[in-house]
Amino acid sequence: MKKLMSILIALLITASLAFATGAGQVSSRTENGIADGRTAKYIFVFIGDGTSIPQRNAAELYLASKDQPKDLGNALLRAENKFPQGNGVADFKPSIKRMLMSSFPGQGFSSTYSSNSLITDSSSSGTAIATGNKTRDGVVGMDPEGREKYVSMAKMARDKGMKVGIISTVSLDHATPASFYACSPNRDFYYEIALQIPESNFNFFGGGGFKQPRGAKNDRQDIVEIAQEAGYQVYTTREDFDAIKAGDDKIITINPVLDGDAALPYAIDQREGEIRFAEFVAKGIEVLDNPNGFFMMAECGKVDWSCHANDALATVEDVLTLDEAVKVAYEFYQKHPEDTLIVVTGDHETGGMTMGFAGTKYDAFLTKLQSQKGSYLAFNKEVEEFKRSNPNAALEDALPMIENFFGLKYYSKDTIAQLEERTRSGDTEAYEVLGMALRDYEIESLEKAFAMSMMNSSDRPMQDDVYYLSYGYYEPLTVTLTHILNQKAGIAWTTYSHTGLPTPVSVIGVGYTQFNGYYDNTDIFKKVVAIGQL
Repeated sequence: MKKLMSILIALLITASLAFATGAGQVSSRTENGIADGRTAKYIFVFIGDGTSIPQRNAAELYLASKDQPKDLGNALLRAENKFPQGNGVADFKPSIKRMLMSSFPGQGFSSTYSSNSLITDSSSSGTAIATGNKTRDGVVGMDPEGREKYVSMAKMARDKGMKVGIISTVSLDHATPASFYACSPNRDFYYEIALQIPESNFNFFGGGGFKQPRGAKNDRQDIVEIAQEAGYQVYTTREDFDAIKAGDDKIITINPVLDGDAALPYAIDQREGEIRFAEFVAKGIEVLDNPNGFFMMAECGKVDWSCHANDALATVEDVLTLDEAVKVAYEFYQKHPEDTLIVVTGDHETGGMTMGFAGTKYDAFLTKLQSQKGSYLAFNKEVEEFKRSNPNAALEDALPMIENFFGLKYYSKDTIAQLEERTRSGDTEAYEVLGMALRDYEIESLEKAFAMSMMNSSDRPMQDDVYYLSYGYYEPLTVTLTHILNQKAGIAWTTYSHTGLPTPVSVIGVGYTQFNGYYDNTDIFKKVVAIGQL
């Protein structure tokens, strides 16, 4: 009996230890988002540079507005409920059309401050997401003093035996993509950063080109040559891009059309034959897919740039491009739902964008954005051509160009009065025309901006505070026009820089629940690494 009791006690102790150990494992797995024992074999991290709640919200409201009856009416009349009824105007119903990323089951927010500022830049925020460490603005993948090198989740995936791809709509040596493969005390050391691409031994790079392909002084060996010597194939044409196939390795594929900063054109400016962001993601999946799994970081980088320039429509179109690329990853997820993790986030907010402007009171009119024909950069080119052809012109000479590009038109005071009277009597056509009419105070601001734009850049008072508050470092006429159109649409901006807003984190796949809640951007790294067991 005594012996039997001893055996029973021993069994109970063994069972208790096993239970405790097992419970510990379950707890750990639950915390890591892998309660069922699964890990993420395929990992996507999408970053919308400069993309936060306002940018996403504007894109979804704009999508909904495209399905609404045409309504370009006067904002003040609408806000005071004095607008006419009939002919579709009264049929307008406020709504939102959600993007795919907004439908993901995991939804959270991350704080974005850097080690030295409440308002981060892309290098410090990119480093936080990629490595789980805070650093100083301007530093890539290193500690604030630029001494210690951090290890990114991409490198950890590589060392685990996974294939790795880096995609960006801006130059490949820019701050966000660099945070995943490079370490540099200064984000502006573009050549030195690009040198770390072939050193990374990553399998696929796609998107933009290089800002300093031959160094800051244009006297170094070309980055493309160095990459080729390291075994990389570098492609720059649509035909070469289309020919890349599964099984190919060590690929650098660059869009055939790049802007002055070696980035892809804005989505709104892209033309047939150019490679879209979503296509780069699809090609990356084709190259990276293998039995050991892969890691992909894909950045939609020019949302940030358009927000710096306070261009709402260019911003919206690039956010929609981000969602288009996310859909490609989602289609892959649907084939591998038990093994895939998709994380979509932003590194910070840019521009202080908001839905709401004093002139539109309690309403917004995003249909008005449809009048814009291209990005601020596209209009800058028209301004430059106008200056060359009309060196002594007045603003009135530029009004046809403005109307054609932005849909904004100047009318005399008598005409405005007639339109207002027709609006009050129920004329919806007059109501729509009024909504895009340039008013006297807007013409006054355009006169000042036009005068500045007609000057040589070197003659403008760019260091003056009033000048900066009005135009930032952008073409005065262009940014004034985007402000006017955006304000008529009910969109306002507070800055030409970044803000301290948190950024949304949308997730689907293995361990998605771990991304619910509010946490720091460094925690994105910790969660991805845990779920992928990197």
